Amino acid sequence: MKHIRGVYAIEFSIVASVFFLVLFSAIEVGRLLYTYNVLHEAARRAARIAVVCQVSSDIHSQALFNGANLVPNLTNDNLIISYLRLDGTVIEDLVNDRGFIRLVRAEVTNYQHQFLVPGLTQTLNSPTFSATLPRESLGVFKGGTSDCS
Repeated sequence: MKHIRGVYAIEFSIVASVFFLVLFSAIEVGRLLYTYNVLHEAARRAARIAVVCQVSSDIHSQALFNGANLVPNLTNDNLIISYLRLDGTVIEDLVNDRGFIRLVRAEVTNYQHQFLVPGLTQTLNSPTFSATLPRESLGVFKGGTSDCS
């Protein structure tokens, strides 16, 4: 009977290791899904703000939740807003070709998700999240213009 006493400790350590591995993995998958949801919402929000604000307006901070740090490392550099013609080509000269804008596309690109599990220092490159909406007022209304600030 004396020789069996250590077996329980070994069994517990094996079962506890597997349990905590599954637990932390579930937490990381939940964080990853939350992060992807925030990135998708940032793209949708940026497109929505861009179709109702002036082309010259700096809408990046508004689109990224007014500086609320919902996910780490999400910056203005990750957000690309493009003004498109009806055929999907990008309009380069927004001053002279403003009348040709028919669509607005917002993309969240090059975001790297950092895992929190100790020992897992690998980063995961997220896919590009994109939202395209038809133009609306672009900040111009009957009474004047709006800078959306």
